[in-house]
Amino acid sequence: MLINKDEILSKSRKENKNKDLYDIEVQTSAGNIGSITAILLATIFFVTQSLVGDGLDFGLYAIIFSVSAAGFIFKAIRMKRRRDIVLSILYTLATLTFSVIHIVKLIENN
Repeated sequence: MLINKDEILSKSRKENKNKDLYDIEVQTSAGNIGSITAILLATIFFVTQSLVGDGLDFGLYAIIFSVSAAGFIFKAIRMKRRRDIVLSILYTLATLTFSVIHIVKLIENN
């Protein structure tokens, strides 16, 4: 049984809901680069703040880890892969830990 090119393209469009796979790959890469940039900037701010003697701002890392936590939670729900589930739990725990430390430090300083 031969399937013609138009049938294959039609089935592919239905499966991908007319989304270009290259476009999806570029968006994914852009998101990853954005996350890495945010992590680097947060690290620079964190180190600079600690070096100038203004304490440690764990709120920055809570925000950064929340981005990864949300991404892995989404992937874990959609893909149901053990790796994504474990990473979503770890990033969520890190987010909660940094958030609690940040809030406790804010309360202590007031």
